[in-house]
Amino acid sequence: MASITLKGNAINTNGELPKVGSKLADFKLIQSDLSVATLSNFAGKKLVLNIFPSIDTGTCAASVRKFNEKAAQLENTVVLCISRDLPFAQQRFCGAEGIANVVNLSDFQEGSFGKNNGLLIVDGPLAGLLSRVLIVVDADGTILHTEQVAEIVDEPNYDAALAVL
Repeated sequence: MASITLKGNAINTNGELPKVGSKLADFKLIQSDLSVATLSNFAGKKLVLNIFPSIDTGTCAASVRKFNEKAAQLENTVVLCISRDLPFAQQRFCGAEGIANVVNLSDFQEGSFGKNNGLLIVDGPLAGLLSRVLIVVDADGTILHTEQVAEIVDEPNYDAALAVL
């Protein structure tokens, strides 16, 4: 269980992040057209998983904007923005913001992505949502970098995540 904070108040996740050097586990997440995406959809690509509680909060929206900007410059890399928001909310936000360089995926149906990767918030006012996490994976599926953001209202360390690519 990881201990993080929300505006200084302690909250917890259901486990620890996957270890650097391990393989990213397969997943089933929902795309904006309501089809299922799995890890194999991104085979041969480097991945930046930008995981957050909700697209409709300031910090989460800022991270999507930042990675949208950076993603256009990354070779053979896909940025996956993952939350438990409905795909419709993700699509609405990106449409309104003109965001087209990231892939939004939702864990709303089963929550298995959050549960399986130890990043589901289990208590406090955000219980049931995903914590703010970055996971960077190479083209072979090996995890190169992880960051569990300690204070959920803070932005992740973009430069550290992108430096491993």
